[in-house]
Amino acid sequence: MGRCCKCNGKLLCMCLLPCMMTGHLLIYVMVTIFVTISYAPPKITLHYVAPGISANSSALASHPLGPFWNLRLEDSALWNQLQHVWDRQHNPLLRGNATGVKPRATVLSEIEDECLSDCRSHKCSVPRADLNSLSEKMRAFIRSMHCREYPLLINQPGICRKTNSSFGLGSPMLIMAVKSQVGNFENRQAIRETWGRSGRVKMDSNKRGGQVRTVFLLGRQDSSTGPHPNLTNLLDLENQKYGDILQWDFRDTFFNLTLKDSLFWHWLQRHCPTATFVFKGDDDVFVRTGALLDYLHQKWEEHDRWRAYTNDSNLDLFVGDVIYNAMPNREPSTKYYIPERFYKGGYPPYAGGGGVVYSRSLAMRLKEVSERVRLFPIDDVYLGMCLYRLGLTPGHHPGFLTFDLPESDRGNPCAYRSVLLVHRRSPKEMLTLWNQLQNLPGQC
Repeated sequence: MGRCCKCNGKLLCMCLLPCMMTGHLLIYVMVTIFVTISYAPPKITLHYVAPGISANSSALASHPLGPFWNLRLEDSALWNQLQHVWDRQHNPLLRGNATGVKPRATVLSEIEDECLSDCRSHKCSVPRADLNSLSEKMRAFIRSMHCREYPLLINQPGICRKTNSSFGLGSPMLIMAVKSQVGNFENRQAIRETWGRSGRVKMDSNKRGGQVRTVFLLGRQDSSTGPHPNLTNLLDLENQKYGDILQWDFRDTFFNLTLKDSLFWHWLQRHCPTATFVFKGDDDVFVRTGALLDYLHQKWEEHDRWRAYTNDSNLDLFVGDVIYNAMPNREPSTKYYIPERFYKGGYPPYAGGGGVVYSRSLAMRLKEVSERVRLFPIDDVYLGMCLYRLGLTPGHHPGFLTFDLPESDRGNPCAYRSVLLVHRRSPKEMLTLWNQLQNLPGQC
């Protein structure tokens, strides 16, 4: 009797097992379907964008409605019109027809050519249009935006070849090009005494270090903003002592910062052909130069290993605090205001906030492509335009702190362990922070 029950139990188990497995499978399928239906993709937080980018948000930009580089001629936006001229000129598939009727783009090009011989006087506007509704600084930019060549007032042709004891031997691993203005003596001196010191700079990892050269990029004092004391003699004395000033003969205004990039690339090609990397920044940022050299040394070693397989000697490195999906600032009272009559469309990805680093080989490619991209009043955006035209995207690095550390961390040296650049710091703050960050690993 017991044996029979035992047999019946086994039989019952064998009968129920498929049912149980089928039930489990059915439950799994139902749960999977439920999860799939109810799943919502995670919300991707866009990186903080420069202020004033959209009317309905103070922090994030709306997505551009169309691609940045739109070849469709925008009749009501001047920059788009002028860029369209060059797009046609440099692309044979887009050149004008042979019907004998001149396209509007060709007419604009001819008007612009009339102005090329008169860059210095700024007597012509490009094109001849009613610009009275625009601000004076925008009108001034438009009158000279076709001008690309300005004479050097102060040059340093041998700064990358110096071999005296104050600079050390060897080609510079990094040249630091700092955008400054004539009157910012205190900023330049603080940089020379801290993160912008020329010579052999020790890496934070205690490796052999790298050669660094620092130059300051200046234009002329902008007399249009009111009477200013003439600082030319003081600047000459500064240059005699330090030999690190590059000054060109153009008005040093916010909208002319783009010119400093363009002119510096020409200077770099001629006078500093052996530099490996370029840092471009403002004179109110703070850079952990040793940490930056560590990062660049690592990137060069990775490129060196990759080059053995690809035989490509060019390193396309461009790194900073990247801003995505930004739209032009349409608020007239702001510094970054771009009227719709001048430019339509969104901005390409660009690195902002006062400092970027890129390879010299890419700098030369930027120089070449910039000759096919119309100057734009905002220098960070213009770099993004040139990169976009090269088919490249700037790389984001979390160590470039465009908008500073949290206020509670700014006085804590250990909070700077992963920082490469922070914006902004006064000359006094630069000196204080530099002293605090000496021997940082031992403190933390």
